[in-house]
Amino acid sequence: MNTILTPDGLLVVRNSDAERWLDLLKKAVAADEIIPYLGPGLLQLNCAEPPVPNTPEVVAAALNARTPAPSKIRTNMWSVAQFIEQRRHRRTLQTWLAEIFAPPVAPTILHDWLAKLPLSLIVDSWYDGTMRAALVETRRTDVVEIQGVSRATEMGDIWTRTYGLTGKELEAGPEARTVLYTPHGSIRPAANFLVSDSDYVEVLTEIDIQTPIPEVVKERRTTRGFFFVGCRFNDQMLRIFARQLMKRSKGPHFAVVDAETLTKTERRFLSASATTVIDMPMGEAAAYFVG
Repeated sequence: MNTILTPDGLLVVRNSDAERWLDLLKKAVAADEIIPYLGPGLLQLNCAEPPVPNTPEVVAAALNARTPAPSKIRTNMWSVAQFIEQRRHRRTLQTWLAEIFAPPVAPTILHDWLAKLPLSLIVDSWYDGTMRAALVETRRTDVVEIQGVSRATEMGDIWTRTYGLTGKELEAGPEARTVLYTPHGSIRPAANFLVSDSDYVEVLTEIDIQTPIPEVVKERRTTRGFFFVGCRFNDQMLRIFARQLMKRSKGPHFAVVDAETLTKTERRFLSASATTVIDMPMGEAAAYFVG
């Protein structure tokens, strides 16, 4: 069967049904009816081993190479970052993350396709800055980026900072045709990172009432759903952010992912959020959008 409703309530589409849905999604994205939500898995479209980490576990390993963390937390990026922040100071953590994500990453064909569209909102959930780079290449002047920032480096009630594509910080989020929202921060232009446990304690105490989420993001999601590509939800932090961004959005939601590799927790999350799984390799799915 090409469409399956699994016993745990997950709707999975494959083969010809997946192709049909991707055709519809291409039209919906181009018509600004659904919001692209990009994850680090996209980096593998250009090469099997990207120049920067493409999972939290690889970030944890890169940090461990600089200073070993206790074995019980060694594979957890957020806990390793917290360990470094407490033992070596926040400035050290910031410097090391900036080094780890310094290599530029060439935009994929999907980034390039999205960059040329006058979309209301794009969410990029990783630190690499690739979607920003694709937008910069278009020389568009109607785009702003809103980045999540760590409260550890801020004074006052500041959750985000806004930048133009030139890298200049803007006082507020002006009207822009396209808003690129990077909720966890980004290497460019200012190396903002939400990464340690304490960073997220600050955010998670408020996110249920939506305080850290910019008003423009809340407004633009209201009439749209989300399209997850390159994303996995095998960590609670990633699930919480996605769930809160989906909150009060109209839907529907879709995710391109290999259904066979989903964990039980991921399946529960996708089922509970009524997200249809398009069971197809990411490279094949991306080709549908640019072909």
